Amino acid sequence: MLNESELIKKAVKGDEKSFAQIVDLYKNYVFAIILNFVKDYSEVENIAQEVFLQVYLSLPAYKANNFKGWIGRIATNKSIDWLRKKRSKFKEEVLEEELLDSFNIINTNTPEELLIKKEREREITKLCKSIPPIYEETIVKFYLHGKSYEEIAREEGVTVKTIASRLYRGKNMLREKWREHNETL
Repeated sequence: MLNESELIKKAVKGDEKSFAQIVDLYKNYVFAIILNFVKDYSEVENIAQEVFLQVYLSLPAYKANNFKGWIGRIATNKSIDWLRKKRSKFKEEVLEEELLDSFNIINTNTPEELLIKKEREREITKLCKSIPPIYEETIVKFYLHGKSYEEIAREEGVTVKTIASRLYRGKNMLREKWREHNETL
């Protein structure tokens, strides 16, 4: 077996067997680092693949000093990135759920429920007025009037894909406004 620096030189030149040996040498080390951050084994495997892809792509720029530390830094950074994405995705899902719950038009029976429904509709309408009209109209038609993408596209004279795009962008804008609105409460 070649020493580490020879494996690196050969891998930089495209020798797949040398890179496979590097992976074999460091896979347990990389897994151990990632497991400190991420407890889901299937995610650890995915992140490890990303780490070794990054190692492969960055290998030509590697300066010959402390290869193990260099790989460890990549594994740590990829793990932290994964945690940030997960945390961000969770926050977005919670905000999206709150926003969509606010749009939910429930069959109400009691006067209190009707009052809450009306108040929510007022809040949403107010928030919708704060985004560009093209998105506001699409959101109101879809969520408050219950129209389908196809119906809205026909009315607007555009494609269904355009309506999907407007709803996506409009929801993102509304989500941000909703976040700002709830932070001020």
